[in-house]
Amino acid sequence: MEIDGVLLIDKPQGKTSHDLVDFVRRKFNFKKVGHCGTLDPMATGLLILVLGKATKIQDLLMNEEKVYSGTMKLGQNTDSQDADGQITEERPVPPLTQEGFVKIMQEFSGDFYQTPPMYSAVKIDGVPLYKLARAGKEIPREPRLVHIFRHKITQWNLPQISFEIVCSKGFYVRTYCYDIGQKIGCGAHLTQLARLKSGNFTLNHALTWDNLQALKTVDDLRSSILSLPEVSQMRRQ
Repeated sequence: MEIDGVLLIDKPQGKTSHDLVDFVRRKFNFKKVGHCGTLDPMATGLLILVLGKATKIQDLLMNEEKVYSGTMKLGQNTDSQDADGQITEERPVPPLTQEGFVKIMQEFSGDFYQTPPMYSAVKIDGVPLYKLARAGKEIPREPRLVHIFRHKITQWNLPQISFEIVCSKGFYVRTYCYDIGQKIGCGAHLTQLARLKSGNFTLNHALTWDNLQALKTVDDLRSSILSLPEVSQMRRQ
């Protein structure tokens, strides 16, 4: 049975976005399942799955602005720019005030160019960068125009700084942390990330991984699926 619509899932840490797509496809015997924006295995939070004919609006949904909460750790760089990677450099954190940090954040506001990390799904000549990175290769990447609508500090506990950020499609939060660390001069990497919102879709109506696993049939899942008219209405809100 094919169902057309959108399913919101609260992705757990340690799972890939593809893991959840594959689970839903296999468990409920769906022919077409896609997702609207990859979350790294370390990241948690809102993953939008598109089912059936909803796959035709996948790009449309991916273009929506995203809201994340995250934590960075100053003083260490890693090869993946997050806590899943190997530490490549450690430097002392200089004296830093919250006000001074906010000024640095402000340099990364509005439109600016961001270089995708090597550990990413961006493809060069058809090969994902992460495959090259795992082979120990690093190649030049073309910077991409991204946008930060707003960001703020939510917790100040050096060397850990927690923040919330509203950004465009294609934005790498771990690269944002890396770039800020470079600006300060001590390095930094992402230690925690959760997607809270994408467009008008939030975690409020998302299924947890445990709840998703507990469902037995397509009928059990049906009440959690947003129909195409419901999706259209939500996007207009």
